[in-house]
Amino acid sequence: MAKLEALIFDVDGTLANTERDGHRVAFNQAFAEAGLDWDWTIDVYGQLLTVTGGKERIKYFLQHFLPDFQAPADLDSFIAELHAAKTEYYKALMVDPGLPLRPGVERLLREARDAGLRLAIATTTTPANVTALLTNSLAADAEDWFEVIAAGDIVPAKKPAPDIFVWAMEQLGLPAEKCMAFEDSDNGVRSVLGSGIRSLLVTVNDYTRDQDFSGATVVIDHLGTNEQPCKVLSGPELIKDQVDVQALEAIHRHAWK
Repeated sequence: MAKLEALIFDVDGTLANTERDGHRVAFNQAFAEAGLDWDWTIDVYGQLLTVTGGKERIKYFLQHFLPDFQAPADLDSFIAELHAAKTEYYKALMVDPGLPLRPGVERLLREARDAGLRLAIATTTTPANVTALLTNSLAADAEDWFEVIAAGDIVPAKKPAPDIFVWAMEQLGLPAEKCMAFEDSDNGVRSVLGSGIRSLLVTVNDYTRDQDFSGATVVIDHLGTNEQPCKVLSGPELIKDQVDVQALEAIHRHAWK
């Protein structure tokens, strides 16, 4: 079995609960600015999360929720402008009021860096959104913590396609057996497994906890802290209270045994 060398993280829902309290809010602000009476409630947004990618999500919303909407002749440009406005609102939200990282995320990232593990990101969100979250919720230099940031339209096919994880591994120069992925959704799980990565840790959230995570090595509620111990929801009991580097190595061994 190859030694674990790199951790590849999804962002939205994995590093922070950005979907409900960040992206959804920013979408609604962009809609209001454009004079649209669309309201993506918490429940509606949960349904839209079956689609990855913000622009793709808007298009799906029009097709399935507003089939009678009189779309402009250049629909793609219309959607792109809405999405660009939404990104600006999202970036502002990350500054004020800001959004906390999920329990244990910062601790594990610091421990992994100290242990010499390489860090990467693989997400469908735009690079600007990644920067806004990391610099405001983690550290001013947090982008530099990650050797590779694979984000947005850097690959044409988004999750559940495996392309974003394949691209991240190519940039790292590592094979799948030396990497571990962190995800929060069934689309993310399918993307990871399709890339050849078998070491897969899922941290569920309110939107994803009832999804199908078949193939994940371990599913937990969050990464855990001293004050908030984590709970293993499925998979072997390889974690005690919180995910640390020792637990990561045990998960990796189990995945590739």
